[in-house]
Amino acid sequence: MRLALFDLDNTLLAGDSDHAWGEFLCQRGLVDAEAYRARNDAFYQDYLAGALDVLEYQNFCQELLGRSEMPQLKQWHAEFMRDHIEPIVLAKGEALVRQHHEAGDRVVIITATNRF
Repeated sequence: MRLALFDLDNTLLAGDSDHAWGEFLCQRGLVDAEAYRARNDAFYQDYLAGALDVLEYQNFCQELLGRSEMPQLKQWHAEFMRDHIEPIVLAKGEALVRQHHEAGDRVVIITATNRF
């Protein structure tokens, strides 16, 4: 059996899901948009440069999540997936994953994106 590994962000998606989550929070008015966007953008630039402080970034991301109840988080997650992720799923990526499945390959999608 062959193994096919895919990264999620900027491979199967036309964008970065963690950065998109920050934009979702700003657009929904769940955070101070100006301050949050500035930090989110700075973290993304650090990530692109290979210089991301993962612990600092996780603390930043988890702040709102830690103050929120699970039913609310699930609602936000569903809205985020529908409005921000589904529109950026790349058809070519879906086709390639399907092709590997149909060939009997083991398909693994990896990501460092937050999960809650």
